Amino acid sequence: MHIEPGVLAQTKVLAANVAASGVLLAHLPALARRPALWLRTALAAVFFSLFMQSFHMAVGPSELHFIGAMPIYLLLGYLPTLFGFALGLLLQGLLFEPQDLVHLAVNTLSLVVPLTAVHFGIGRRLSAEQVSEARVATVLRLDAAYYAGVTAMVGFWLAIGQEATPFADWARFASSYLVLVALEPVFTLLIVRTMRRWREAGWARACLDERLTAAA
Repeated sequence: MHIEPGVLAQTKVLAANVAASGVLLAHLPALARRPALWLRTALAAVFFSLFMQSFHMAVGPSELHFIGAMPIYLLLGYLPTLFGFALGLLLQGLLFEPQDLVHLAVNTLSLVVPLTAVHFGIGRRLSAEQVSEARVATVLRLDAAYYAGVTAMVGFWLAIGQEATPFADWARFASSYLVLVALEPVFTLLIVRTMRRWREAGWARACLDERLTAAA
């Protein structure tokens, strides 16, 4: 989902900086009011960074990454995941890929816009029982919607890039995410159902989303 430096004109990168800052600032008061979410945000950033480093491969005009979006979202919640993606990308840039800092806001939007759409369209309506049980159909629906959004965002950036990107190249990149849509739900189910065993522990109530521990 990375957009490489040089693809977008500087004016569009600046516009992305403004947009990403606006999204994060709009959610910042809600995060600031709940100190319990600060730890979860740090955990989301660390886990996201580890997932990103665990697997990444160039595909067409972008890269296929193991993002781990739904395990992080279901375990830690919306706000920690939102800010964790932004902080995780910053961490990635500072430690591993300095050139990606140029498009930090662009790549952040590629992740947080689909996350916001999935949360307000599907995720927010999930009951505590549905989150805790992590049913196969629910996870598949979340993953499919999220990665469709990610690939659409990459297509948007490429469409407004300085040079035209052939549709076939984007389609090859988008189709590569079908592997994640098929495999990530298995990982999500394994992690969420494993963590459910410890949901009554004090550390779990501090670290995990309330809906995961509410059905304890």
